Amino acid sequence: MIEDFLKYLLAEKRYSKLTVRAYGDDIYQFVSYLGATPDTFDPALVTSDDLRAWIMSLSGDEKLKATSINRKISAVKSFCHFLRQKGVLKNDPFQKISSLKTPRRLPTFIEESRMKQIIKSISLPTDNFLIERDALIILLFYSTGIRLAELIEIKTDDFSNEFRLLKVKGKGDKERIIPVIEFTAQKIKNYLALIKTQKICETDKNFLFLTHKGTKIGRSEIYRIVRDFLKGSGIQGKSSPHVLRHTFATHLLNSGADIRVIQELLGHSSLEATQVYTHNSIEQLKNVYKNAHPRAKNK
Repeated sequence: MIEDFLKYLLAEKRYSKLTVRAYGDDIYQFVSYLGATPDTFDPALVTSDDLRAWIMSLSGDEKLKATSINRKISAVKSFCHFLRQKGVLKNDPFQKISSLKTPRRLPTFIEESRMKQIIKSISLPTDNFLIERDALIILLFYSTGIRLAELIEIKTDDFSNEFRLLKVKGKGDKERIIPVIEFTAQKIKNYLALIKTQKICETDKNFLFLTHKGTKIGRSEIYRIVRDFLKGSGIQGKSSPHVLRHTFATHLLNSGADIRVIQELLGHSSLEATQVYTHNSIEQLKNVYKNAHPRAKNK
């Protein structure tokens, strides 16, 4: 039953492999908590009390954060919904179960002045393949706002002829077109020229980002590149690809971009996911007021 559900998420819901794996881990953990195995597990025996006890154990014994617990609740809840659709489960054990309340945290982003310094530091072209690749990774994250999983899958033929448009396949295999600024387009051309002249890639798969051996770069390697680059640039706190995505959205909003345009560029399915950036904008407004207004400064 569990494997059927995971195949359904992958094939019909078009969830990413990473998400499906996380769902599977959460469901198997729940089954194990009940003292069952995938072969002996009977969903018809699951009660609301079982669910409450499991949630209590997650917050108590395992001391997980509310966000992590809610993800596990969502996984098991989706599994039960799937079983009800298939007629395997008649009652809904989640009927009286609610997700835990979580504090709303503002997305972490890099200040515009700091980001300008970072972009300036990578502006001059070099003949070093790895330096140019890492610079382009930073630049694409910041100038397009794409996700880590999307960046890894970019191929050279996903761009228009002059590299001014990029076709991205996001969550649920939904495609969107993102404009590419001239500076980034030129960086891409320089980078591809290095791949050709230095014969980095001998395959015909056309992935944009490669290792020095010419193979497709991995998720952990991209994460490490971004983390090391931002830390090396003096950025404190979180240093991840998602921070650059947040920075992209926040800077656009602060510059007056329409929130629905930002939603489209980010590939958000709902406006609610994008509206969190308005809070960053309001916080910036408060800080400007506090530092500039005479009465505010006196206080």
